[in-house]
Amino acid sequence: MLTILPEHTPTARLHGYLLSAVAPRPIALASTIDTEGVPNLSPFSFFNVFSANPPILIFSPARRVRDNTTKHTLENAKATGEVVINVVNHAIVQQTSLSSTEYGKGVNEFEKAGFTMLDSEKVKPFRVKESPVQFECKILEIKELGNEGGAGNLIICEVVCMHIDENVLDENGSIDQVKLDLVARAGGSFYSRANTSFFEIPKPISQKGIGVDQLPEEVRASHILTGNDLGQLGNVEFLPEQSDVNKFMQDNPQYMASKINEKHKFAQEFLQKNDVESAWKVLLS
Repeated sequence: MLTILPEHTPTARLHGYLLSAVAPRPIALASTIDTEGVPNLSPFSFFNVFSANPPILIFSPARRVRDNTTKHTLENAKATGEVVINVVNHAIVQQTSLSSTEYGKGVNEFEKAGFTMLDSEKVKPFRVKESPVQFECKILEIKELGNEGGAGNLIICEVVCMHIDENVLDENGSIDQVKLDLVARAGGSFYSRANTSFFEIPKPISQKGIGVDQLPEEVRASHILTGNDLGQLGNVEFLPEQSDVNKFMQDNPQYMASKINEKHKFAQEFLQKNDVESAWKVLLS
């Protein structure tokens, strides 16, 4: 295994490792204005939500690695204390990338990227009309993490108004993740598209799984079942009753197996379909 010591690694190389390993990251398309009211727009993938009450978002415009300069977004945030964070979906990802171009001070990236400026209700920076979700924010604090190239600046924002395009809502008024179609950043030039790779995992919060440590030894020591498989098996509260196991096998004799590895392969097929109960019935047969 390659071991990296930050103090012995050039910043640019370390930066590349970090962005490739901590991915995918959501994108904050941050809109600010300077003290003269000139708009600025730039995307940042050091971004996430950190609290619901109060509603807090944090993004980080890092100092440039190559020359240790700061970005207009950071300068505007310090000067005005306001920002609009627009989420980025697949429909606007190319325009968002274009807006990351380092145009000179005073150049309006809304115009360069072909975005529409929309007046905000609670803050002065404009919203991106094409973004499906827009957060108007007051800046609570800017935490500088260093003064060398690559150092981040945590901009801690409180959401004072949120706008959601009704086209991304479901029948219950909740955001439909597939309709939202968010994109995220990875290392280099790579992005990922969320709605092409969604999968569901039952939350342990709603139940208390028995845990991997309670699985039969032959299951834990399996050469077929993976760590993910064991995690699924351990995330059940109760094992099936033996009577249910017997009935399942009577109805599905094709899953009868005399060899452990064969039985584990059958169970794994059910796990891949998220049918944990049937997997357990095979294992307990």
